[in-house]
Amino acid sequence: MFPSSPIRYVEPLFRPPSEADSLILPLTDGCSWNRCSFCEMYTAPQKRFRPRDETEVLDSIRRSAERYGSRIRRVFLADGDALVLSTRRLLATLEAIRTHLPSVHRVSSYCLARNLKNKSVAELRALAEAGLKLAYLGAESGDDEVLARVNKGETFDSARAALDKLGDAGISRSVMILNGLGGEALSTQHAEHSARLANATQPEYLSTLVLTLHGGGTRFRQAWPQWQPLAQHGLFREMERFLSALELRRTVFRADHISNALVLKGTLGADKARLLAEIGTALEHPKAAPLRPSWTRSL
Repeated sequence: MFPSSPIRYVEPLFRPPSEADSLILPLTDGCSWNRCSFCEMYTAPQKRFRPRDETEVLDSIRRSAERYGSRIRRVFLADGDALVLSTRRLLATLEAIRTHLPSVHRVSSYCLARNLKNKSVAELRALAEAGLKLAYLGAESGDDEVLARVNKGETFDSARAALDKLGDAGISRSVMILNGLGGEALSTQHAEHSARLANATQPEYLSTLVLTLHGGGTRFRQAWPQWQPLAQHGLFREMERFLSALELRRTVFRADHISNALVLKGTLGADKARLLAEIGTALEHPKAAPLRPSWTRSL
């Protein structure tokens, strides 16, 4: 699909919404964990996990510079968890970006908490100094029971440790929580413990997506057959509980992904009261709330 691209892409290709204008630079194909029952992003056969050859990556950077030059201002390191690679490999990539693409002012990447266990704060600080400015960590939930049921392979403590490491190294953190992941049974503890994780780590960015099970969610339902989805009112109530429990000092908050029926944007804690009021309107007077049509959320 990208015959003239200086980079070899293996579809489907994913990136965070805020990386729409970034050069997508794959360092790996797929996800090194790829066992989360709710995630279908890297299950295609062509997405079997493998690191890219270092020579190919460095050549992609050089050819991108020849093609796009100073037009490239941001680079996103793909696929699911580029930070699984060694610090040496990552530093070589960042050095090549700095050399060949000097107009780049931000490099970012998805990050699995487990991939930071073997990286010291000093190593992460070296990556930050070399240009890695932002890591997207899909915590999904701060509740250990929810995390176990969806086979996330992480806990509250492991997510907190990873986020603290990144923060200590000077790398900004963007944390994602999945609204509705706990279903009807675990909604309350999912919301409260997810807020507890955010409060404990004070990330620079926090976002919520609504759980969407593509293709019927066969893998998810096999792993958790008792799970019952929340209706729209329940999703709003869970969001209200989550926001109410947040005690953030200066975190940019977004619930504007296409999966969200109600778009919420603000800075926490400055905008907490306004955001809660908007949720309150959606709960009490849904016809008066600016909700997205359901058909747009299935895209």
